Amino acid sequence: MSSSPMEENETKKTAGRLRKNAIDPELLKLIPESLSRKYNAIPLEAVGNVLHVAMANPSDIIALEALATLSQMHIVTEEASAEEIVEAIDFNYQSYEEIEEQISSLPLDVDAPEAGAGLSTVTDAPVARALALIIDEAVKARASDIHFQPQEDKLQVRFRIDGALHNMITLPLMTASPLISRIKVLANMNIADHHRPQDGQFSVRTKGGQSIDIRVGMVATVYGEMAALRLLDKSRAVMSLSDLGFRSESLAKFEEMLKVPYGMILVSGPTGAGKTTTLYASVNCLDCVGRNIITIEDPVEYRFKDINQIQVNPRAGLTFASGLRSILRLDPDVVLVGEIRDAETAGIAVQSALTGHLVLSSIHANDAVGVVFRLLDLGIEPFLVASALIGAIAQRMVRRVCPDCAQLTSIPIVEQMSYEKEIGEKREEFICGKGCKSCSQTGYHSRSGLFEILQISDEIRAMLLNGTTASKLRHQAIKEGMVPLIKDGMLKVKDNITTADEVLRNAYSVD
Repeated sequence: MSSSPMEENETKKTAGRLRKNAIDPELLKLIPESLSRKYNAIPLEAVGNVLHVAMANPSDIIALEALATLSQMHIVTEEASAEEIVEAIDFNYQSYEEIEEQISSLPLDVDAPEAGAGLSTVTDAPVARALALIIDEAVKARASDIHFQPQEDKLQVRFRIDGALHNMITLPLMTASPLISRIKVLANMNIADHHRPQDGQFSVRTKGGQSIDIRVGMVATVYGEMAALRLLDKSRAVMSLSDLGFRSESLAKFEEMLKVPYGMILVSGPTGAGKTTTLYASVNCLDCVGRNIITIEDPVEYRFKDINQIQVNPRAGLTFASGLRSILRLDPDVVLVGEIRDAETAGIAVQSALTGHLVLSSIHANDAVGVVFRLLDLGIEPFLVASALIGAIAQRMVRRVCPDCAQLTSIPIVEQMSYEKEIGEKREEFICGKGCKSCSQTGYHSRSGLFEILQISDEIRAMLLNGTTASKLRHQAIKEGMVPLIKDGMLKVKDNITTADEVLRNAYSVD
């Protein structure tokens, strides 16, 4: 039975309260997080002996009885979607006080040099609990990385959210050694080595039931060892190309490139620009049953069904170049190379593309035209580049305007002029986020890609064979319809997806 307009309006009103307002911590004590997650319910307000609770299923009698018994109050329900309630639970049930409580129970001498070598059972329990809570909080905050950074008088824990670092919690410096040692134990590192850089990985399951792979990098600083933990959420691994932020015209062009049976497609951009995500999404849209798809990566970040993935292992002699040679003897249709870093890998990848394979890879270059000249710099002959390359993509990541606090705002004249130059229309006010609970007062929530797609045409092939400059090649590509990064960004500003400030911070005009 469909909902009445009045019920739908009440549901929207409840959803708005969940998104925009932090819930009173005293109310949260009435319903523990475990029970809140079990019944997909969260308290909204208390009026006398009546507790208003948002629920995904207000007719769940068992849940209502359990909530009433625990809170010793009469329950009045308000309907909200399961996704909105989970998001509210993640935001409101924060564990920073519990982290500090666990840390405060550590012995005073844990910062002794020997403390990391063998943590006692008494010390290990609160440290393990504190680390688990920090990881849970990072997952709730949608963080991609956790940084443990020892400073002169404290240990600073920072989360990278939507590409920007935020200070989340400050701990006493004495906690650095046991926390770092705990991370080393989980990641199978040498717990006694405090001088050489180390890396490793481990997996955890959060309180919310998410399975997270964690990649760890560690190095000694003047104040002690710092650690960076990269969080890889398996539930977010499978993304479609349409989820990445392609405009419809760009997506159609890229999908057309992926339909070519053999050749090479390269994705470029700085670290953290989403190159690997784009490559995975590209492979996911291909026929994995009718084609033999093999990847060689460093490291393998996500695991996929029906795709054969190989991990680079230099100690065993397995590099990108040697692995790529081996892959070609395994009858592949599609080969994904994590990164082209050297002339040998570039040469084998080009030969693979010319001998009937579709090769996807990433390479470091400033823009799409720069990809072509990067291959030339690596010693690949122009006629081979012209024959093998299907196209190149340059990409960046920008933060999206938070939908819950977006409003028209006057922006600086420099940003107005940049927008006018690319789009050809004069504007003074644009949609920007003013900052709210949903976006942690940043004005941004989640990210979108900017894309510059160079499709190799017959004219561009001829220019490569005859020798050309980057500026001439770029001019021809734009003439043929390539949208530069900066313009793609400003088109997203026009569509109220991001801000001019974000675009200028992540992309630039080379004209």
